[in-house]
Amino acid sequence: MTKTLSDSRLANLGANAILDTFDTYQTWFKIITRRARTRFENREWHPGQLDASERLNLYKQTIDQLVPEVRELLGDRLQDKLVWSSLKAVYSGLLAGRRDWDIAETFFNSVTRQIFATVGLDPQIEFVDSDFESPPIESNLPVYKTYATPATTRQLVEQILADFPFKTAYQNYERDVQAAAIEIDSYINYGPTNTISRAEMITSVFYRGKGAYLVGRVWCNDQAVPLAFALLNTAQGLLIDAVVMNEDELGIVFSFTRSYFHVEVERPYDLVRFLKSLMPRKRLAEHYISIGYNKHGKTELYRDLLHHLSVSTDQFEIARGELGMVMSVFTLPSFEVVFKVIKDRFAYPKNSTRQEVMAQYQMVFKHDRAGRLVDAQEYEHLKFDRKRFSADLLAHLREVATKTVTIEDDFVIVKHVYVERRVIPLNLYVREAEPAAAEAVVVEMGNAIKDLAATNIFTGDMLLKNFGVTRHGRVVFYDYDELTSLTDCTFRHMPEATTPAQDIADTPWFSVGVNDVFPEEFKYFLGLGGRLREVFMQHHANLFEVSFWQKIQAYHKAGEVLDIFPYKQSQHLSSQTRTENLFSDVSHSRLVNDF
Repeated sequence: MTKTLSDSRLANLGANAILDTFDTYQTWFKIITRRARTRFENREWHPGQLDASERLNLYKQTIDQLVPEVRELLGDRLQDKLVWSSLKAVYSGLLAGRRDWDIAETFFNSVTRQIFATVGLDPQIEFVDSDFESPPIESNLPVYKTYATPATTRQLVEQILADFPFKTAYQNYERDVQAAAIEIDSYINYGPTNTISRAEMITSVFYRGKGAYLVGRVWCNDQAVPLAFALLNTAQGLLIDAVVMNEDELGIVFSFTRSYFHVEVERPYDLVRFLKSLMPRKRLAEHYISIGYNKHGKTELYRDLLHHLSVSTDQFEIARGELGMVMSVFTLPSFEVVFKVIKDRFAYPKNSTRQEVMAQYQMVFKHDRAGRLVDAQEYEHLKFDRKRFSADLLAHLREVATKTVTIEDDFVIVKHVYVERRVIPLNLYVREAEPAAAEAVVVEMGNAIKDLAATNIFTGDMLLKNFGVTRHGRVVFYDYDELTSLTDCTFRHMPEATTPAQDIADTPWFSVGVNDVFPEEFKYFLGLGGRLREVFMQHHANLFEVSFWQKIQAYHKAGEVLDIFPYKQSQHLSSQTRTENLFSDVSHSRLVNDF
């Protein structure tokens, strides 16, 4: 049939088929996103988790259904690039009147890369850059609302809350409004010379996990100050749990180590640029990813990389830190990401397969990352100028990653790679940092382990080299091959030897199951000594107790969804959620203090 159709007719049919399916994807994406309000109001935490998983799976499911339809439609002209060039032009024309053209361009690229497995770039059949230098249509739906000069800060808080009504009542509205106003005044040193001239709040609520966030900014002396209200819905009703008022703290709420927000937006382009104005050090890519458009965020990150390569001269090199047993990691010093490729063979005692490692990354993608697992963007068939690779890195890749990396005369082709934000390996950080900073991150390491436990994740390997430190001093985990569900583990006491021979035996004299874990042994694997070991023990000695882990297991098995807060404990406004401030950095799950 396709032989009887002209190129233009075939291009028109193909472009409309792809766009129609994109519309279906967007419809379902918005339906799932819209549920977040109901989940929050009804405290439906487990259904909310299922919604998050469903939305994460939606993109791949849609593309997997569409590609066979396109193959059938184009038939024996499927690989005809002239047809695809025309199809792309028609598709671009169809986007001229849309608010989501940017997301739609990435959707088109996902189809073509599935069909052609393009190595490098092909502008003829994919949107390497957007076809639109500026939005194709004017926005008539402002992404934020402006609040004029308030008589008092309390009045401003009341005006904002009035525009975000929930069916659930506040448990103590007067208390929360007053506490929030005091917090805002305290931050901006409210007085005759520091008055709020106006506020601008995003008109949509950001939902994630058990929290809801109202996000915007206040203007004070011509300076914009971020402003976010963190809301919780407890058994006793709504409350304002925290007020977040600076770029770093808001950046942690929107961290690349956290799950994506569910937020209703008609034109993502406007929303991410408003977020960029609040957190300018984050790339547009990160903002797209944070609101669930991770595929387009991946496109934006790749465009950033291409632009950076065109204006820089440094070379890719082996990343700092100990060489991985499973992954080979390299970086471009002037670009703040790392590139992780799976090695051909894994060092002893690792016995995983390539497929199992990839499955672990998929698990992390779908799981609540709790602010402790680094989000990874997965790419295929990247093509780089060989001159941008150092000689040492080329030699290393030839030795360990020949199944993944092809080195040609002029180019290096990476068939599969995970790209993550670069962090400082914890083992290097504690070696190079000032004593106070080293002690702080050691405490943070324990917090990270406990936060992951609160989401039913057991890290497995607790070596310092498997953790990293972000620019905010947060400790995160990035070695995923040993991650497992906490509820699958059997936490045991170490049996006491009954004979001298057992006491000095090189291997265990007792039986050990595949999932058996002995918390008493953790202290020998952490690699901490001296003062750092003392500090860790002062704050996290319970990590070495079987009862600690068994109690967390009991929570999970009982179906509890535990609280993990993306802000400091000192920022909790309510005594209901404020716990003893044991830690100086960002708050963690209540498990830290419960046991």
